[in-house]
Amino acid sequence: MHFMVQMVVHVRKEKLMKTGKNMEGYSDPTASVAMATVFRGECEADRRAYDLMKILKYIIRLAGFELINRVQLKDIKTGRTYK
Repeated sequence: MHFMVQMVVHVRKEKLMKTGKNMEGYSDPTASVAMATVFRGECEADRRAYDLMKILKYIIRLAGFELINRVQLKDIKTGRTYK
């Protein structure tokens, strides 16, 4: 997705999450509940990726190695990539 489109989508998600209202200002409880569910799923995936990276880095250091390049991960469930 293009960067500007991602930013617009993110801003709309944030506004909906904070206020429970759509871009026109009307209450949208169905979308709010759906977005909250998606947001929780994204947070869970982010947390798993963060924890995995910490563990990998710890194991690398414990084995006497140094990480010299970025590690890229892809969540099988969501398809999201982490760098």
